[in-house]
Amino acid sequence: MGIFRSISSKKIINGVEIQTSDLAVITNENYKTNGESAIVIKGVENCNLFLNSTTTDHIVVKALTNVLVTSDTLIDEEFNEVELTKGSCVEFRKIGDFWYILSSDGLKNS
Repeated sequence: MGIFRSISSKKIINGVEIQTSDLAVITNENYKTNGESAIVIKGVENCNLFLNSTTTDHIVVKALTNVLVTSDTLIDEEFNEVELTKGSCVEFRKIGDFWYILSSDGLKNS
């Protein structure tokens, strides 16, 4: 298991400079975002993804496995968690006190 990252870069999130990478491939069962613009999650049966609003304000998640997304605030002002099924792709943006789903490819059926 592991995390494969693109070249390291610096970003300013919430007025704080962080060291991150633009893209990451996650093969862990648990992961906390760290400023990435996009992540691909694969190689595990399930993954728990935490949207960390102190280091991340915008992220696209491509799920090649089942992913349970949680955060330190509500998602779409209503949900404590969001389930992504294998093959889905969702864009999250932190605006004010909430995470919002700005784009999603919708439900997928096998």
